[in-house]
Amino acid sequence: MPDFKPRKVKFKAWNTSTRLVMRLSSIDCNKGELIKKDHVLLQFTGLCDIDGVEIYDQDVLLISSEKFLVYWNEETNGWYYHSLTNDSNREPFVVAVAVRMKRFCSFFELK
Repeated sequence: MPDFKPRKVKFKAWNTSTRLVMRLSSIDCNKGELIKKDHVLLQFTGLCDIDGVEIYDQDVLLISSEKFLVYWNEETNGWYYHSLTNDSNREPFVVAVAVRMKRFCSFFELK
């Protein structure tokens, strides 16, 4: 396999106690499953927004004033996005889409 370069697997987390999104210094692993007590793990999509800001699972992104949500689609095993006002139009989240968007916040921070 010529010059295999593994992708970076990064996480942030929603702390359910403090209700804050935070970077993690450690994550526990139990039988291959990543766990952080009292946290919801949010995986890096591998993509960045128009300003080069990293985009994570459950991030809310903007195009003009319209808000979109990024999420992992279990059925297709890929990153997707949809409008927060109309979730019926779900599209694959790819580089060409990400570079047109601006990261706004995490979905958890909207609540």
